[in-house]
Amino acid sequence: MTRPCLPPDPNTRAPRFKAPPLSCDSHAHIFGDFSEFPLSPNRSFTPPEAPVADLLGMLGVLGVERAVIVHSSAYGTDTRVSEAALKAAPDRLRGVAVTGPETPYADLERLDQLGFSGSRLSTVVKGTASFADLEAIAARVHPFGWHIAVHVNRSDELADLAPRLMALPNPIVVDHVARVRGDEGVQCRGYQALLELLRTDRCWVKLSALHRTSSEKFPWSDMRPLIEELLRTRPDRVVWGTDWPHVNQYDDMQNDGDLLDACAEWVGDDALMRKILVDNPQKLYRFPE
Repeated sequence: MTRPCLPPDPNTRAPRFKAPPLSCDSHAHIFGDFSEFPLSPNRSFTPPEAPVADLLGMLGVLGVERAVIVHSSAYGTDTRVSEAALKAAPDRLRGVAVTGPETPYADLERLDQLGFSGSRLSTVVKGTASFADLEAIAARVHPFGWHIAVHVNRSDELADLAPRLMALPNPIVVDHVARVRGDEGVQCRGYQALLELLRTDRCWVKLSALHRTSSEKFPWSDMRPLIEELLRTRPDRVVWGTDWPHVNQYDDMQNDGDLLDACAEWVGDDALMRKILVDNPQKLYRFPE
């Protein structure tokens, strides 16, 4: 039996930062009506119901028009809930799936046509493919031009995976700055592996869930040096996400308005914020120009 996660803060605060038109939240999850979309019994957590209408409502307060639905491990490889979300707002939403080494090509083609462009692997949660199948999954989705989304529990894991990731033909997207903690700093092994991946022209990184790896309160200022070095290295390969509805949180819940304002404070430049929120996700997730 898993402990129920806290729901997101329903009273989204309007951020001080004004997001530019066509801004994108590049990392969110959807948990639809559990009677229609039952959770997998093989899961690590029990999320709250968090339907696509609630996500779009939160984004409306933030002034963010687009989002990327990262299919949750709580559903395993049953992607119906995420597919339904993309169908509900096809101009505004794109997706990242969870697939296996033998997922039928017909299923991948259907997901691709709906707006999915990647497959996620994780060392953090049950229900998502493990890195034992990395090469097989990457080969399976490569004909569709999909990226591999990398979700690690500790930054050292990215350093261990880096040689295998570099050998793939697929683009790579690293979630949550590889979970490098603020107190690890830019010289730690995992962060240096992330920079090396970014320099290959094939890697992207998400500024998301950084309140979880900070040792400070809002605005989580110990994360700023990590962000600044990423932007010095590859400003054209950085995207931002809320990680809404913030599953695996049990004792405290931040406000999504604070998350956008913290990013704006870390970045400190409107032109760079436009890259992070508009230009980069438009290219990575195949939104129309």
